[in-house]
Amino acid sequence: MNGISILMYHQVGDFQRVKTHRAVYCHQRRFAAQMALLKRLGCSVLTMDEVQACLAGERAVPPRAVAITFDDGYENFYEVALPQLQRHGFPATVYVVAGLVGGCADWLPADGLPAAPLMGAERLREVRRAGIQIGSHAMSHVPLAGLAAGALAAELADSRRVLEDLLGEPIRHLCYPYGSHNLAVVEATAAAGYATGVTCQRARATATFDPLALPRKAISLGDDLLGFLWKVQFKHRPKGVAVRRRGLGAAPTTP
Repeated sequence: MNGISILMYHQVGDFQRVKTHRAVYCHQRRFAAQMALLKRLGCSVLTMDEVQACLAGERAVPPRAVAITFDDGYENFYEVALPQLQRHGFPATVYVVAGLVGGCADWLPADGLPAAPLMGAERLREVRRAGIQIGSHAMSHVPLAGLAAGALAAELADSRRVLEDLLGEPIRHLCYPYGSHNLAVVEATAAAGYATGVTCQRARATATFDPLALPRKAISLGDDLLGFLWKVQFKHRPKGVAVRRRGLGAAPTTP
């Protein structure tokens, strides 16, 4: 397969009878089976640093290339997902809401979902020591498209500063909350110094995408192994608005 399948997870655990917003959840048994399948298929699991290097032409895209990402920084990443990643020697990237470290996902109840605890500072340091890359999910988990320029700059720059202070290393990768982005957001992300930005568009990441508007493939509670394999292996056409900065050529076409 060509390009890189960037997989998007949120919470992993023993979830039962979830009827709405199923893309926010993955059952722990299915997650374990999915990671075992990636190992059995011989997939090359990349960090977002490696994704960026591949898409920039600095290294060859390896066969069956996959990246594993987790939005929001839930405590159940540490409790449930991390042991499975370590079992198979897989890296991953966790995008953290910098202003809510050690708090709760307080945006979930608005969708009728229970608030869930987020990892605290020491937990994040432990996760980083375990080889997991930390990225920014902005400062306060609000949609970025449409924010005033000053508020947008603060969401991007302040979150990066907070996480860099917490971890003592550069933060190079961003995930747009709710996938909310437009040209102004992408250009502000570039100005804030990020190397990549990931969206909720569904496609395989290739060099035709702006590195600050990369697509991902959401893994949902309902995905059995066949559905998971289909998402990993097939290209998909990007849906929604494909954004590319001026001077970088044409954006990928959208249906």
